This record gives sequence, C-alpha cells and structure tokens, in this order.
Amino acid sequence: MAPVNRNQPKRAGGSDSTYTIMDFTRQFPDDAACLAYLWERHYATVDPEHAHCPKCGEVRKFHRVVSRPSYSCDVCGHHIHPTANTIMHKSSTSLQLWFHAIFLMAQTRMGISAKQLEREMGVTYKTAWRMFTRIRNELMVDDGLPMGGSVEADETYIGGKPRGCIPYSSGGKGRGGRSRDQKAPVFGMVERKGRVRAYPVADVSSANLVGGIRKYVEPGSIVYTDSFAGYRAMKHEMFDHRQINHFAGQYVLGDIHTNTIEGFWSIVKNGIVGSHRHVSVKWLQGYLNEYVWRYSHRDDIHPMFLSLLEHVSLSGPTAY
Repeated sequence: MAPVNRNQPKRAGGSDSTYTIMDFTRQFPDDAACLAYLWERHYATVDPEHAHCPKCGEVRKFHRVVSRPSYSCDVCGHHIHPTANTIMHKSSTSLQLWFHAIFLMAQTRMGISAKQLEREMGVTYKTAWRMFTRIRNELMVDDGLPMGGSVEADETYIGGKPRGCIPYSSGGKGRGGRSRDQKAPVFGMVERKGRVRAYPVADVSSANLVGGIRKYVEPGSIVYTDSFAGYRAMKHEMFDHRQINHFAGQYVLGDIHTNTIEGFWSIVKNGIVGSHRHVSVKWLQGYLNEYVWRYSHRDDIHPMFLSLLEHVSLSGPTAY
C-alpha cells in the first residue's frame, strides 16, 4: 500500500464522516473565505462578482471592500454586509471562529461545552457562551412540521440528584428518579426512523402530555406510550394509542415499545452529564434544541455543518 502523503491529508475510506476538519480548513482557511461564502450563498446571483443592488434596482458588479467586511456596488457604491441578519451580525469575533464553533457543534454527538470552546479557541467564556447560545437557539431550531406515522411519546426529568436522596439503586427507600427537586420535567416525541421533538413542561399532567401530542402529532397516527397515568386521556383522542406496561415488567410487545424515545433521552442525559455536568432550567430548551437537531439530521447525506451554514441567515439578506 502506498504511504500516506502527510502534506495532503485525505479522509480515510473507512471513515463514516462526510465532512472533517481537513475539509473545513481547506474550505474556510481565513475570515475572507468565510465572508465570501456568506456573500455567494445569500447575495451573489449569476457569479461571485454580481448581485442585485437595492439602490440601482438591478444586478450589478460588486467588489470586496478592503477596510470592512462588506461588498460595494461598482456603479453607485452601495454597500452590502453579508453578516447582516445572521448570528454573526455586529460581532467582533472572527468569522472563522464562528464557523469553527458551528462545525464543532455539528460534528459532536454528545455535545461540547462553552468552557471547552473557550479552551480550544482562546476566546473568553462570555464569548464562547454567547456563540453557543445563539447557535442553539437560532440555528438549531425545530422545523415546526407535524409528526406522523408511528410516534413514540415519553416524559422524563433532567437535572441533578436531589439533596439527601438515597437512590433506589443503593437500596434506599427515598425518592427515586422522578423526584422533582432540582429536576425539570421534559416531554418528547419521536417518529420511528424520523425526527424528534423535545421541550420542558411545567409538569407531567395529562393536559401537558396529551396536549403536546394533540398539538404536534397528526390525527390518525399510531402513538406509543408507557402506561403512565398522564396518557389515560388519550382514549378520547383521534389516535391509535398503544401502551406498554413497564410496571408489569413489559418493555417490548411486538411493535409496542418506547425504546426509541428512551434511547434519545439516554443520549441527552449522558451528553449533559459528560460534557456540561449540569444545565439550568432557564437554558434547558437551548440544550435540547442541540440534541434534537443532531438526532433529527443523523441520517442526512449532506454534512450537518453545511446544513447549518446554509441556514445561517436569520431573516433573509438585507443591505445596509
């Protein structure tokens, strides 16, 4: 076998990655390349040099302005800022660092903390936290489409162990995993071999659980749940409701199970404990967005990083 050329590294044939750090450094070696990507993606029409000029009212040739991150019309001098209406708008942080942060969040499967980003990039913790929060809450957002087919629904609690609690696994008779102290109730639904949706709820009452299913799942779908009392009102809904009785030691009965959504909860909880240690209820939805987005795009052929970049414009291109 021919030796590997260390000066021109390539992705190994056995790797299941579709976009690696080698691809990233080649495509985005500096801020200029990042700005050019935003320009060509959201503004350029026929070619990288031409775009619609709002002031002229037609397609004009533009050139890159050396002194600022913008492009100027060759005819009237009108400036267009490619970072306008993106999460990088009015940020003094390097564009390449923004792109790298998006790359890291897209590539990891169990999450990465803002503290780790601070260490890797040499930015302040405040900057790292702001970048991750904006990526989670403005890029990794729910598509809002209804769920259908075979849908599993389940509730869980996310948070630290209550003080003074002796877990059942240690032989204690105290409060177990459903204790509400320091924990936030979360409700989730997942299409088998499809998308997932998860969000915090005030409590695990029937109004919140069945109400969530009614809101996000198409009528006529098959909904699988466990035998928790909060789902009893499902018998009055327009769904084919099938339950598995965990209290009786049942976990799979033919096609009736909630293993898919429980597997997602495992990813979320292990990711939070391993990468973040603890998350507050205030910011929990943002962390859920991150895990939901990656899970829902897990089978995409198109690299997740590029999918995020393609939606980096928040409200469409705007010229200043």
